[in-house]
Amino acid sequence: MRCLVIADIHSNLAALEAVLDDVERRGGVEEIWCLGDVVGYGPDPNECIRLLRQYKHICVAGNHDWGAIGRIDISDFNPDAASACRWTSRELGPGETQYLEGLPLTICREDFTLVHGSPREPIWEYLLSTSSARINFAYFKTNFCLVGHSHIPLMFESTGEGQCLLSGLPLNTPLNLEGRRLIINPGGVGQPRDGDPRASYAIYDSDEGAIYHYRIPYDIAVTQQRMAKRGLPLSLAERLSFGW
Repeated sequence: MRCLVIADIHSNLAALEAVLDDVERRGGVEEIWCLGDVVGYGPDPNECIRLLRQYKHICVAGNHDWGAIGRIDISDFNPDAASACRWTSRELGPGETQYLEGLPLTICREDFTLVHGSPREPIWEYLLSTSSARINFAYFKTNFCLVGHSHIPLMFESTGEGQCLLSGLPLNTPLNLEGRRLIINPGGVGQPRDGDPRASYAIYDSDEGAIYHYRIPYDIAVTQQRMAKRGLPLSLAERLSFGW
């Protein structure tokens, strides 16, 4: 089975469409595994949810998903993120709101645990350091955990001796999973934050026992124009050009 692994779409329809088109060119997948934050920041929350729902998929809740439906307090969001979240709340249709309300915090599928932030704190925790990742290995029982939230493609590996190693997610090269225990972030679809503005995603191939990481360019100007038209904060549009 081949599965598309995506995170942090953030209402960026142009980026999501580019990823899905690229996946088809690579032979397609049987299922999509989405790691949350389908909405937030970007201009097309309803359209992104509707497109995702056209595919066989599973999805966990992200902090922006819950913020948009009033399930968490957004006072800890930065001002631009909070402004975009309030705009998203007003824009969401009834069906899209209901979809977000039904998203679970954690999903286990095969030998993978899916969360948005971390297995210890699925909504809020960013996994960016070996110290936090080392602790989080104790919070899931599968061999692998897939996370989003930081918008940065990376992986942590537990050595089994209390050590934790951090590395970037290899690009266009199979990551062999056999005999390993890993936390993997496929990077952000709609708002990358690693200095590369291209949409980031991964494909899991169960027959090969490997994960492939890919980047694909998309028409950033289209998303920026939509954001300006909808009155979303200028800084959120500008950052897309820089992948930050």
